[in-house]
Amino acid sequence: MSENKKSGFGIPGLGKIKELQDAFQKAQQVQAGAQQLQEELERMDIEGYSDEQTKLVTVVMSGNQEPRQVTIKPEALQQDADALSALVTAAMKDAYGKSTETMRGKMEELTSGLNLPGM
Repeated sequence: MSENKKSGFGIPGLGKIKELQDAFQKAQQVQAGAQQLQEELERMDIEGYSDEQTKLVTVVMSGNQEPRQVTIKPEALQQDADALSALVTAAMKDAYGKSTETMRGKMEELTSGLNLPGM
């Protein structure tokens, strides 16, 4: 018998075909899951605040980081333009950070157990 290793019923390379089929199946699973995840993220409302105590400014984003709403309390309007701008910016950064973390966590759930290289 030849020194060449044969796989699957003595046909060289059949094992590689099986690996390719498995990878293709995993890719299809991820694609279907990603579409479902995209829809789930779109329905989410994630709130970010200028600060957790007073919540003078609240920004709402979807899980896909689409801005939805900005709410400014009357007390915030008593501040000068620069201070108000800083409050809005802080709330946007908070909402963006929470949205990013949510998206990352959901993607990890989607790809866990699939043994995808680089994930």
